[in-house]
Amino acid sequence: MKKVLVIGCPGTGKSTFSSRLSKESGLPVIHLDSFYWKPGWISCSNQEFDEILKNLLLQETYIMDGNYGRTLDFRIPFADTVYFFDFPRYLCLYRVIKRTIWNHGTTGEYMGKDCPESIDYKFIKSVWNFRKNQRMRIIKVLEKYKGSKNIVIFRKPKEVNNYFKSFSK
Repeated sequence: MKKVLVIGCPGTGKSTFSSRLSKESGLPVIHLDSFYWKPGWISCSNQEFDEILKNLLLQETYIMDGNYGRTLDFRIPFADTVYFFDFPRYLCLYRVIKRTIWNHGTTGEYMGKDCPESIDYKFIKSVWNFRKNQRMRIIKVLEKYKGSKNIVIFRKPKEVNNYFKSFSK
C-alpha cells in the first residue's frame, strides 16, 4: 500500500480515517478539501484543481482524502488501494450536522484556510442525495478496477473499527 484513495459521502469519517491510517502506515495524508477550497469557501476552477491533482498524484506515497467524483476516473489509475465509505444517508447527515454544530465558526484541520464550519442548505442537500446522485457511479467505477486494485468498502462504522484492529495485528 503506497497510493491510497479514501472516498465516500461527507460525514462518513473519511478524514478521520485517513489521519488514523497515516499514523498506522506512515503514509502522508493529502486532504483534497484543503487544496480545492480557497478562503471564504471559494472553489478553484476545474482546470486549476486538475493541475493541482496532477502534481499531487505524482508523489511517491500518499493517502488522498476526498470524494470529488468528477476526478475519480482520473485518480484511481494512480492508486493501488481505494477505501469507499458507503454509509447510510441518515448516519452521514447526522454526523455532518453534529460536526457543524460542534465546530461552528472554526476551520477544521482538513479544510481550506479560512473556511469555517457552517450549516449550508446546498451542502446538506448534497449529503442527503449522495446515495441517489453519486453512489452508483462510484460503484461502477470501482467495478472496472476489481482485481487490479485493492478495494475496501465500509458500510458501517464498526467495519472501520474492526479494520484497524486487524491492521495493527
